[in-house]
Amino acid sequence: MTWAATVRARRESVIRAAGIAELAAIGVALVILVALGLLILSWDQLPLDGDSRARLFVATECLAGLLWLAAIPLVRRATLPRHTLWIVLTAAVAMRALTLAAPPLLSSDIYRYVWDGRVQLAGINPYRYLPDAPELSFLRDAAVFPHINRADYAPTIYPPAAEALFALAAVVAPGLYGMKAVMTAFDALAIVALLRLLRLAGRESGEVLIYAWLPLPVWEFVGNGHIDAAAAGLLALALWLAAYGRPARTGAALAAAALTKFLPAVVLPVFWRPRDWRLLVAFVLSVGAFYAPYVAIGPRVLGYLGGYVTEEKIGHGGGIFLLQVLDRVVPLPPWAAAAYAAIVLVVLAGLAARFVFTTVLPTAPGARAVLQARQAAILGAVLLVALSPHYPWYLGWLAPLACLASFASVYWLLAAAPLLALGPIEHLLIPVAVYLPAAALAVLDVHRSQRRIAR
Repeated sequence: MTWAATVRARRESVIRAAGIAELAAIGVALVILVALGLLILSWDQLPLDGDSRARLFVATECLAGLLWLAAIPLVRRATLPRHTLWIVLTAAVAMRALTLAAPPLLSSDIYRYVWDGRVQLAGINPYRYLPDAPELSFLRDAAVFPHINRADYAPTIYPPAAEALFALAAVVAPGLYGMKAVMTAFDALAIVALLRLLRLAGRESGEVLIYAWLPLPVWEFVGNGHIDAAAAGLLALALWLAAYGRPARTGAALAAAALTKFLPAVVLPVFWRPRDWRLLVAFVLSVGAFYAPYVAIGPRVLGYLGGYVTEEKIGHGGGIFLLQVLDRVVPLPPWAAAAYAAIVLVVLAGLAARFVFTTVLPTAPGARAVLQARQAAILGAVLLVALSPHYPWYLGWLAPLACLASFASVYWLLAAAPLLALGPIEHLLIPVAVYLPAAALAVLDVHRSQRRIAR
């Protein structure tokens, strides 16, 4: 080996060692921030009121998001040794162990999940009665029922795949921690599928930290047990199955993902091609199979979906960030929300048509998975920015896609999402901080993609 080659090898070794040390330090800091967040939320001796406690907690989550953003280039800029993956997984498991052991502290949605599972075990359609209906009085207890949100006016809103999971959890792992364990299993499924996909794509396995170290899954999937964990895990599974050329199974996985939260249905065009009848048939049949146990109730099988759209002011545009901003500048006419919805649908349809009819899927499994993740991330991000939800966990299903798709705009959405917990859509400063930088970064992402194609 020449002197120059020796110096170069030593320099690379030093750089790798420094990168590993920096990565390990970030991992330790993230675990500490999770522990600090739990302390802020649960320690009654802190001299803080509810709002101050929430703001301080969100500050720790945002700091964790910034550290997460700093860790991403560390695993992408150089080849790291194999034990890097163990650093990543150790920190990921430690963070999840802390939030899994704690009660749900940020949301009461999980109580509805447990309730719906209990109702189904009693042989009752969960879409039939309100939780406080006298017909269900025999199911009430002091641990779950008092914490159910909207118990006196809203039937369940969750689609049938979610309801099937609630029923399964009620059988195999009843109670709050059983439900959290089920959602944690889907979180683990996402990590396993992403590890396989990264290997297929010829990328470093340590890049799984893009999902595994993100604060959103740690807090919202494992800590609060949100059903969005199932959507994320099933989308990662669909990418995995598609990479291995399993169209029917991919269609079934996509149907299950879509019927846990509805929103992930937007990515279906990424996986379907006109001659691929097996995927589409499997999707349709799976949707029918999920609805079959519940559909006898008629239109009520949609649950509180319509009421939720009204309650969140989505139907008339009051809950849409962009429309709120425009309305502050100039009063919008009553038809503005319908026009906005039509524009969003046209944009999504145009992107979907482009992906379906003009994109040739690579034959190499890894390249195909990366392309499909990128296209799914584009459709998902456009939909979510257009809807501008003000609940952080609504953005969580983008996380497994972001692990394979390198979009600065999506990274920002995921890192800044905890800010949405600080207030409703009327507090425009909060969505401004989340959605406007994402839109600006999306322009940069498009420019970079065009430059890459031009090469």
